[in-house]
Amino acid sequence: MKNSVIMAGFGGQGILLIGNMLAYAGLAEGKHVTYMPAYGVEMRGGTANCTVVVSDEPIGSPIVGKPDAVIVMNLPSLKKFESWIKPGGILLVNTSLVPPDQQTREDITAYSIPANDLATGMGNARLANMILIGAYAEAAGVVSQDSLINSLSKVISERNARFIPQNIKAIKLGAGQVHLANA
Repeated sequence: MKNSVIMAGFGGQGILLIGNMLAYAGLAEGKHVTYMPAYGVEMRGGTANCTVVVSDEPIGSPIVGKPDAVIVMNLPSLKKFESWIKPGGILLVNTSLVPPDQQTREDITAYSIPANDLATGMGNARLANMILIGAYAEAAGVVSQDSLINSLSKVISERNARFIPQNIKAIKLGAGQVHLANA
């Protein structure tokens, strides 16, 4: 099994954090992993994306031309990366910031998840990324939800450890959205 995902959004949305989480979760399961972050020159509000490959076999390159999945947090990311997904792949869209009528592909499985709205409903808008990574783990089956949750302590500093329980709830909420959001 080899699975590749591109995660994209604006800087400050936690894209690189969830990519790193996924990489740690894959490593915890004994899989081969590559994690390649990319971001614009702006400190916040610029573009941010990362590519993560999780595989049972060694990975030849972290560069992915046609990913199995794409997670988009905003409209510019959808416009840039939707066409990259291989046929039969998965698209997870934050419909709090991306109108559903913007999706153009019919040969992929799209999940429309209002991540920002759900996160705000939880009392913390910054949890939108956790909702989407939980949904991705459920939809793609690349890593277990437990491995993803256990990776939180690797990416969240001790100073912010008090937020881990809230992040766990967001991951679980996102996983539950997959069955509700299949477009």
